[in-house]
Amino acid sequence: MGEQPIRILASRHSAFYSPLLATLAGGFLRTEGWDATYAVLPKGRRARDLIRNGETDIAQAAVSSSWGPMEKGEKDLPVHFAQINQRDGFFLTGRRAEPSFQWKLLEGASLLADHGGQPLAMLQYAAHRMDVDWSRIVVINAGGPEEMDATFRTGRGDYVHLQGPAPQQLEAEGIGHVAAAVGEVIPPVAFSSLMASRAFLETRAAQAFMRAFRKARLWVTQAPAEEVAAAEARFFPAADPKALADAIMSYQALGCWDGEPEIGRGRYEQALEVFLHSGGITRRHTYEEVVVSPPA
Repeated sequence: MGEQPIRILASRHSAFYSPLLATLAGGFLRTEGWDATYAVLPKGRRARDLIRNGETDIAQAAVSSSWGPMEKGEKDLPVHFAQINQRDGFFLTGRRAEPSFQWKLLEGASLLADHGGQPLAMLQYAAHRMDVDWSRIVVINAGGPEEMDATFRTGRGDYVHLQGPAPQQLEAEGIGHVAAAVGEVIPPVAFSSLMASRAFLETRAAQAFMRAFRKARLWVTQAPAEEVAAAEARFFPAADPKALADAIMSYQALGCWDGEPEIGRGRYEQALEVFLHSGGITRRHTYEEVVVSPPA
């Protein structure tokens, strides 16, 4: 194995990030001769700080996570070198089955919305594209995904906005029904990515990781969802196996992991459009400032 494990940090933990999870769970990184550690970002910490401080090697984030710090004049930011997915990975889950769900039904309804910077910006943009008046939605901030899930289970909120497999788990337990995928109504976009320091990307470890990630990303697009879910099951001990497989199948159908892992300029520009619409940024940040090519 490599000299020391590659330290991987997830800003969020979800089946949406299956290409990253499968890099480990599918044995692709080990085949390249490297071990890795995986952890979720501790509350109150910032992934960019952990990279700059040398506390982690690779972080799952988004190109948009660099724009706010850039607008504040922050320097020495990590760079984004690979795309994890090119579609929004959140679902709207309602109280009852709605086979003919229309986004307009959100007007006048209460919605437990994820208030993270990117999830909320994308949801607002999706509502805009579907001609929904955001001001007419009763938007509830219940905290993070775990708190949102728990709040919905208490009976509060007509809809909840979560990543898989949480919505599919609610459905499996008969508590909710998946009504819509936000990714269905937003064009391909630089949604979530992998970032690291420029120095780390010059290492053998980075090259080995990228080889493994390419293989894992292709595998999760082509393998049966049940097979991917079985490989990742240890990452989701509380999830029903079918709920996890259903989430993965939904992401495959959406095309979240299609295409090459390079962060395309067009998808980057689309992410800028989303954030300019929501007021999350004040100017367009150039592609070259934020994105680099993957390690060779």
